[in-house]
Amino acid sequence: MKGNTPMTRRQGTRGELVRSSAADRTGTSTADWPDRVHAVLSACDVRQVPYVPDSGHARLIELCRADRNMRAVPLTTEEEGVAMLAGAWLGGERGALLMQSSGAGNCINMLGTIAECRFPLLMLVTMRGQWGEFNPWQVPMSQATVPALTAIGVVTQPVDEAERVAETVEAAARLAFNTGRAVAVLISQRIVGAKQFK
Repeated sequence: MKGNTPMTRRQGTRGELVRSSAADRTGTSTADWPDRVHAVLSACDVRQVPYVPDSGHARLIELCRADRNMRAVPLTTEEEGVAMLAGAWLGGERGALLMQSSGAGNCINMLGTIAECRFPLLMLVTMRGQWGEFNPWQVPMSQATVPALTAIGVVTQPVDEAERVAETVEAAARLAFNTGRAVAVLISQRIVGAKQFK
């Protein structure tokens, strides 16, 4: 049952989930998708990685911060990352913006600039408000993410299997950097896991 792996709570941590599956027990874990995505970003010569702190991206952020060839920059709001990566492109560097779906709405006006100026923009968006979501406030923007991004000219590429995340990011990077388009990889909540607070 791909994408439908049972999750259990880690002892002693509030809200953190661990996937448990046959793949995990055989040593071919799908939990290493952030490591594979980091390798793709590195191979694509991504140098700047602005991000809004997010538990779904925690491992990828950690890898980017530790990479001496990348500059990981925490943001206060997602649209700052759009402007930062437009400037990076003008300065000759590639970047990738990491965010959660709840922040996609914050970027809409700034994404119009990307569409008009034809800057490439690669966004990796972890989805909330989908698979097993506990927080009702996450659901509206989750439902609006694809229509809102599409309406402003962003190509959306959803992925709901952990083993396909890296290849989807690689294809999205090629599309963004070769055609001067904004491309968002939407990483399903099935992959990042649903939080549970009691």
